Amino acid sequence: MAVPDAAVSFLLDNLSQVLVYNVSLVANVKENILKLQQELLTLKGLMKDFSKYNHDSEFLKQTVNEIRGILGEAEDAVDAYLLQAAVQKSRNWASKAFHQITDYPIVLRDVGKQIEEVGLKVKRINEEKVKNGFEVLQYQAIVKLNQSGSSEAPKVEEDHVIGFDGPAEDVEKLLTQGPEKLEVISIVGMLGLGKTTLAKKVYKDPDVDYEYMIRAFVYVSQDYDKREVLLKILASFTQMTEEVSKMDVEQLEKYLYKQLEGKQYLIVLDDVWDPKDWDRFKDVFPNNNKRCRVLITTRYDRVAEHANRNTDSIYRLKFLELGECRELLRWRVFQKNDCAEELQEFEIEIARKCDGLPLAVVVIAGIIVNHRDRVDWWKDVANSVKDYIARDTTQTTKVIELMYNRLPNHLKPCFLYLGVFREDFEIPVWKLVRLWISEGLIQQEGNFNLEDMAEVYLEELVYRNLVMVGTRRANDRIKTCRMHDTLREFCKKEAAEENLFQEIRKDNWSTFTSGAPILDQYRRMCINNVNILDYISGTPSGKCIRSFLTFVKEETPVEPKLVSSIPKTFKLLRVLEIQSLIFTRFPVDLCNLVLLKYIAISSNFSSLPSSLSTLWNLQTLIVNTTCRTLDIKADLWKMPHFRHLHTNAATILPSPSPKSQKNKEDSSTKSMQTLCTISPGSCKKEVFERAPNLRKLGICGMLTKLFEVNGESSLLPHLRKLESLQNLKLLNDDISNKLYSLPSKSSFPPSLTKLTLLNTLLEWKEMRTLGELESLEVLKLKEYAFQGKLWQTEKGGFRRLKHLYIGHTDLVVWEASVDHFPKLKSLELNGCDKLQAIPHGLADISTLEMVVLHCTNPQVASSARRLQVLRLEQAKKGTKVHKSFKVSVYPPEH
Repeated sequence: MAVPDAAVSFLLDNLSQVLVYNVSLVANVKENILKLQQELLTLKGLMKDFSKYNHDSEFLKQTVNEIRGILGEAEDAVDAYLLQAAVQKSRNWASKAFHQITDYPIVLRDVGKQIEEVGLKVKRINEEKVKNGFEVLQYQAIVKLNQSGSSEAPKVEEDHVIGFDGPAEDVEKLLTQGPEKLEVISIVGMLGLGKTTLAKKVYKDPDVDYEYMIRAFVYVSQDYDKREVLLKILASFTQMTEEVSKMDVEQLEKYLYKQLEGKQYLIVLDDVWDPKDWDRFKDVFPNNNKRCRVLITTRYDRVAEHANRNTDSIYRLKFLELGECRELLRWRVFQKNDCAEELQEFEIEIARKCDGLPLAVVVIAGIIVNHRDRVDWWKDVANSVKDYIARDTTQTTKVIELMYNRLPNHLKPCFLYLGVFREDFEIPVWKLVRLWISEGLIQQEGNFNLEDMAEVYLEELVYRNLVMVGTRRANDRIKTCRMHDTLREFCKKEAAEENLFQEIRKDNWSTFTSGAPILDQYRRMCINNVNILDYISGTPSGKCIRSFLTFVKEETPVEPKLVSSIPKTFKLLRVLEIQSLIFTRFPVDLCNLVLLKYIAISSNFSSLPSSLSTLWNLQTLIVNTTCRTLDIKADLWKMPHFRHLHTNAATILPSPSPKSQKNKEDSSTKSMQTLCTISPGSCKKEVFERAPNLRKLGICGMLTKLFEVNGESSLLPHLRKLESLQNLKLLNDDISNKLYSLPSKSSFPPSLTKLTLLNTLLEWKEMRTLGELESLEVLKLKEYAFQGKLWQTEKGGFRRLKHLYIGHTDLVVWEASVDHFPKLKSLELNGCDKLQAIPHGLADISTLEMVVLHCTNPQVASSARRLQVLRLEQAKKGTKVHKSFKVSVYPPEH
């Protein structure tokens, strides 16, 4: 169970922002909010202390639930007050006078009293838990320590060998070949992939047995006793004496080292959790130049990379192929590789839904085995594979719970939150990062950018093999990610228990449309597998809902009568992710939701109203529209927390008002990081002055006027001042207006690492300017960015370029060598059907790893193959080149 320290931090941050930016709205309850803030600061410190103790503690679970409930009350009280105050502020004078006479003062007084009462509850918790809590936790920790016995490996990876012939051969080579010095070999993979099974298969192999006179296989895991592990290693190859069994840890280390010294040995450390665990054992393994090996199995890349910097010694275990899943299922059910014809339809379906995870196959086989001849049973299981896996508590859930409990507290809610996405959804990382931040799951650390912190959190989850990388960007940062369905089901179940979010499903539909009191506890709601319009039109309930998310596959037009259903139902919303719904008009009631931090919406409309600027809390705005342009009439420059604008149209931004221009030094629009994409007409000096910390900028429209050498409309002199700008897209949507030249390199932002051009129709000689950009690492020349039959790359350019993409072009001859791209890692050509060949001089680029060809011609493919041959010849001669060089051709060559 995750201690809700992130929730405390989020509420504290919200209170601070309220006091800074909305002091006029909360004047009547300012003192109550300050008292609540002080008690929450005390509670935050208490949570850090609690997090050190056993998460299985019933006392801690009770405390966490109590705190979570009170935090919800505090959040509701403050948000309700803000909402009422904002509504009153927006009324005209006649309406205000009427409500002053009637309800408004009473409502605010009641809410103010509620804030005071919540503050007193937090104070009581602080006093009671500090006084009594630690004694209980300390006692429970001692009891658990005294009761703990020797650790044994959980029986979650059964002794099967299907699909492991190839991996076993690869690992065996790592063990029996290679240098004479001591090597650490690692098998890495997520839970249930069969790491232990593979290690045992290799360990028992006759060739490995013959190679090593000393072998030991010991289980380490999360909560190990070092002395016990050392004794088990010794017991594997020596006669244990009473003297040895009584040795302390230091004596055992010296004794084991002496026993291994001068001998050829293989030691398997199964299920290592932490890089520090290797540091605690490594000194007992002597390097005696007899090709000794230590084999580690781990779920975490970081452990493997720490134990041996040589990545060639890391074997990453992959998922089973469909055929291997079927074979494993047959052996587990029938004890032979055979299945009756009438069952094969369901066998295939079951194997497919297990998604290559051996553990899932074993779990399902255990459900089938006692009814293996019943067609109806196979059919039922095939229809409910994920439900059966999710219900299994003896294998799958226990292992996942171990991994989850091992997570640091700041990662737990981020991991569980991944369950809001539908199955098989390729999650865009930029969207995930925006959501995590808006939900308050990313905690500020020093001066680190929140977006960068969120990506660090994601990398942590990837390292722990809890999240799978879908695709990576050209700069190697994660572009998309996904979860295995087994983990996703755990996330949904655990998130519901911890009230992180609830999923609306067919089996709980009635609860969310009933107005039941339990709905008052819910804060986040997602809907992926039911008809969302049926839900919206069915008088949904949830007055305390802060997040409403849907990732349904089908895009669904919203009937005009339902446009305002969501904002009218969920008045305290902070996060609204409904891009799968298509709105014919902007839901004006959305502008009343003053707490909104994140909006993602799709539409057929071409403008956003000025009333949108009342959303003082908004951080991220994502709008997809079928229109070519989008006119934002709202004054974004008055929105103090605005960070990201993502649109698919050329967006017309409002100019900063003269009043806000005078106060630009105090403006908090300095937090703005993304403007993508905006129209050329919006690229004004005053716009960029108000967003000096932009990191990503996309411009779409007629670009010619932005590249005038003289004149006030010239773009690049303004961009030069954006010292944080890393990613720039220049998309020309009018190919009848080509660009004739680029200005000098001094006009480009100094930190620019990624540049994308589309339909600019520049001549290849202009590449000289781009080659001079000192920080440029990624260059994407999309359709007709450049034109001309000859490109002679000049020396001294592209000193840091790692990735080059060239889209459709009329290029015929390209002359280049290693001197032109000294650090190039990948080259991608798409639709370059007139190009005769890839320059053979690129083979001398030692860093080059990959050439990808889409819809080119046979001559280009042949030249790429020649590069591959040249690289092999260089490697044989001992030339220092990248260890692998891959050529991919689409469609595949026949």
